[in-house]
Amino acid sequence: MPPVNLKKIILKGEVLSLLRGLVTPTSSPIMIQDHSGKTLVDDLGAKSIDRSSSENFKSYSSQGDQNEQSNEQDNVNQQLLKAPILLGEEILGWVTGIEQVEQVANFLSYLADREFERKTLAADALDKYREISLLYTISGKMSNCLDVKEISTLVIEEASRLIKSTSASVMLNNELSNCLEIISAKGTAEKIQDLKFSSNQGIAGHVFNTGKPELVNDVTQDPRYIFNENDCYALICVPILTKNKTLGVVNISNSEQINYTSQDLKLFTALVTQASGAIENAILHESKLREERIKNNLERYLSPQVAEAVISAKGEVSLTTSKRQIAMLFSDIRNFTTKCEELEPERLVSYLNEYFTQMVEVIFNHQGTVNKFVGDMIVAMFGAPSAIANREYCAIAAAINMQKRLKEMPVEWIRGNFITGIGISSGDVIVGNVGSPQHMDYTAIGDEMNIASRLQGLAQGGQILVTRSVYEATQDSFQFKEFGTLPVKGKKKLVEIFEVIYE
Repeated sequence: MPPVNLKKIILKGEVLSLLRGLVTPTSSPIMIQDHSGKTLVDDLGAKSIDRSSSENFKSYSSQGDQNEQSNEQDNVNQQLLKAPILLGEEILGWVTGIEQVEQVANFLSYLADREFERKTLAADALDKYREISLLYTISGKMSNCLDVKEISTLVIEEASRLIKSTSASVMLNNELSNCLEIISAKGTAEKIQDLKFSSNQGIAGHVFNTGKPELVNDVTQDPRYIFNENDCYALICVPILTKNKTLGVVNISNSEQINYTSQDLKLFTALVTQASGAIENAILHESKLREERIKNNLERYLSPQVAEAVISAKGEVSLTTSKRQIAMLFSDIRNFTTKCEELEPERLVSYLNEYFTQMVEVIFNHQGTVNKFVGDMIVAMFGAPSAIANREYCAIAAAINMQKRLKEMPVEWIRGNFITGIGISSGDVIVGNVGSPQHMDYTAIGDEMNIASRLQGLAQGGQILVTRSVYEATQDSFQFKEFGTLPVKGKKKLVEIFEVIYE
């Protein structure tokens, strides 16, 4: 509550004039004192020179004989009245006298109320100005910032500048561990910066879950408080709220026995509210960058469409080991070993990279996944990790375009020497991460993989050989001719082979 000084009110020239007009001229003095008993006015015609009530009233009469003066003083003491000067329930001072005491006290109480209102309005205006100035300043600083830690540091620095504190921190919720983690700290909170706190415990956890700010002026008496190395007595904790959820909390505290006010809470809440949007934008920006890095890495192995599906999937795309129906494509350059002897190693690697770049682009354009490169051989899958309904069709379409692309290669030597044979099979295989904790490969294992590899070995340059399962799934879309049969180890039946006819 803004302080009101009774002495300053009384000593205003117009107030004394009003008091003189209010009081009927009398020989009886009226004395005004402050709440401590110090005399401010000994009568309404003169200012106080710090004389006590007893001294003022001792000189009440200086005429007549001693007995009459004594009798008159006794009469005055019997009739002496005392009325309080009030501001709400607070006593600012006293009015003492014989007549019109209540009138003077009520008038001064009225003036005190007016002064209080004026100061309250001035204080509110100042608080509003401070708040607007703060929000304007921090908004400008945050406008071009997309780093969560930088924004968090800015928040606690601005808060510490305006609110007396020994510690401040920003805590964000880690959805995987369900913990509040300190991402920026100042003061004694730096001692516990590496600690994690359950988002269901403590004052911070309560504020996080309720979404309501709290002010606690003696945390030692609060059963929710978690004692740690961050010495704390008074605490303000405010949630970081967005439209859809609570991201975390911001704390400011003091180890000394001080009392934070509702105005401190209001100012701190306004600051955190202003920062919430910037923190959310920064988190989204970091998530987007992380997603782009993942996507760029995935697109080195998967088609852009499949990479996008893996990133945006909510459970239906998995890299865990499972049994899947896919189509497998093996492509290999005929007589590659002989060709290697004709070129310098650097030139050969350069040509291979150009060849792989063109072939991978074709595979990706048909929703395929590059499983691996084995020397000059390309192994691709259609239907993993993202399921494809027309996987056999995509595999054959990719194979035809790979053969056509080879004839259009910009390097003449590649066009004349890189001639490939392609084998395609389809069926159930085991797909997933296979390997050791030190190194994992996402691959497929099963008879159909071996059959596709065998078909690729049988195919002549320019040929595309497929199994019956592939033929039956695509016979209405492509032209085929029977090629023969293939014995497979462990299978009694021969594998029927068909050649894809294309121009």
